[in-house]
Amino acid sequence: MTDNIGAPGTDISRREFAKAAAGTTGFVALSGCQAAPAEESGVTVSEVESGTGSAPAQTANPADLPETAPPQVVNVDEQGNQVTLSSVPSYHEVHPGESMGGPVDLPAVWAFQADDRDPSVPGPILRTTEGEDMEVTLDNTDGKRPHTVHFHGQRKTWENDGVPTTTGITVPPGESHTYEIPANVPGTHLYHCHYQTHRHIDMGMYGFLRVDPKGYEEADQELFMTMKEWDNDLNKQMAGMDVSYSPRQRDPNVFTINGKSAPRTLHPEDGSPVIVEQGDTVRIHFANNGYMMHPMHTHNHRFEVVEKDGSTVPEAARYKQDVLNIAPAERKTIEFEADADPGIYLMHCHKVFHAMNGNSYPGGMVGAIVYRDAMDSDIFSQLMDYAGYEG
Repeated sequence: MTDNIGAPGTDISRREFAKAAAGTTGFVALSGCQAAPAEESGVTVSEVESGTGSAPAQTANPADLPETAPPQVVNVDEQGNQVTLSSVPSYHEVHPGESMGGPVDLPAVWAFQADDRDPSVPGPILRTTEGEDMEVTLDNTDGKRPHTVHFHGQRKTWENDGVPTTTGITVPPGESHTYEIPANVPGTHLYHCHYQTHRHIDMGMYGFLRVDPKGYEEADQELFMTMKEWDNDLNKQMAGMDVSYSPRQRDPNVFTINGKSAPRTLHPEDGSPVIVEQGDTVRIHFANNGYMMHPMHTHNHRFEVVEKDGSTVPEAARYKQDVLNIAPAERKTIEFEADADPGIYLMHCHKVFHAMNGNSYPGGMVGAIVYRDAMDSDIFSQLMDYAGYEG
């Protein structure tokens, strides 16, 4: 597990986080605080007590699967331009706490694993540099079903496209296959399984590919965030539970940023808070790995879109905005300066029913921009308690 805190890509360590948050209140001071009142969350006391006001009940790992870990950045250049991916049936906690409509989970996922790291949903962030071509081995020797890997953005040979119906290449259980993926289109891209795509993406088989252009200079905070909506009846069915699911009647009821729903999104290790210092330049690489549009809104920070689907947006075409609409499979990179009054500011999908856990608001696709100067406040302690962080 990485020692870093916050969204994937951040360079803040646990020690720095604890030091920044070691104010007069601290986290533990409010460890016994109550969850958000029912009237605040938009449901009544009777709904909370009956369970009708919460998200689909957590299933407590019915298939006894290994648990996922947060996604990690894999620097493929440092591994001799080689990485091995495998798919690991896993149990995925979306928000394990009881506050804000929890607990919420995906009882079974097919998580991507890079080399000997932990499996994660979303999968590992594969990062390389323009011109450093990769060998990506899909190891399915211990698998139970066929898979492939398709990379968006890169110009590659026909047989390396990862689509079984047009290349004739599928990686069945018990076998492995190596894809030759040239890093010839800089920018932020995706990868995912392209075998029975509608099902395998909904089972968690997706991730980021980042190709840095030559001479690339990172921002003070450079982060990766992917949005995804889920109908967890599919995940229940794949865990062996007695539910029915049809892709034609898909009805999303779980909404995530980097695989987590609020308030777990704010957990500094398991979630993806954007932790900043006053004056930081912040660059966030967004991707939509779901099948619905997600308009992401930043509170109190106006940003510019600097990159789209691997193409740099010319400076003359950039403008300040605070809502970013992201279509399925679309990637957009935004940049802003952390120049607001130091505090805690939401960043969320503005389809408000995507910012819910079941009938409970807030929840779902809600994150936050957190200034270190605000991390010694009572309200931050309370948010950490909701998120399940013990400090």
